[in-house]
Amino acid sequence: WRGVRLVTLIEVLYSSGLRVSELVRLYVSSFSGDGRLLLVKGKGEKERIVPIGETARQAVMNWLPLRKELIEEKKLGAFSEWMFPSTSTIGHLTRDGFAKQLKNLSVDAGINADRLSPHILRHSFASHLLLNGADLRSVQQMLGHENISTTQKYMHIINQRLYTSLVQDMHPLSGENT
Repeated sequence: WRGVRLVTLIEVLYSSGLRVSELVRLYVSSFSGDGRLLLVKGKGEKERIVPIGETARQAVMNWLPLRKELIEEKKLGAFSEWMFPSTSTIGHLTRDGFAKQLKNLSVDAGINADRLSPHILRHSFASHLLLNGADLRSVQQMLGHENISTTQKYMHIINQRLYTSLVQDMHPLSGENT
């Protein structure tokens, strides 16, 4: 169940751009009937609705039967409302617990541990949406940013990459086109 749970956490995080605290505090009831939308309680207890992709939805569907077994095996009935229940005193997987699992995964995969974290997955979510044409306002709402200026920081990195690529691909003296 640990492996399936970790895959589910990663898929949901990358597919939704949630903050790690929002991810670990998801309730089973946070997922819509068909599992394509999440009701997320963010900073300041503000709620927002975030869509998730099919891969993440399928990961959740694979996790649910194992989650039920975990609750029964560890006698976590009191914490059964959490999507990712745990024996911790708060009843769900902690932020640090998930971050440690990601670090261990990166080491096992031969990836520099500094290149994989919950925040990097959130950042990747936003960057990939914007690189593929999503509008800034939609990304702002999905990330739960109160201020558009917070979301605009992602545009600086994307613009820098696009301009660098443009010069390398199009400029006659870039080395590529000589």
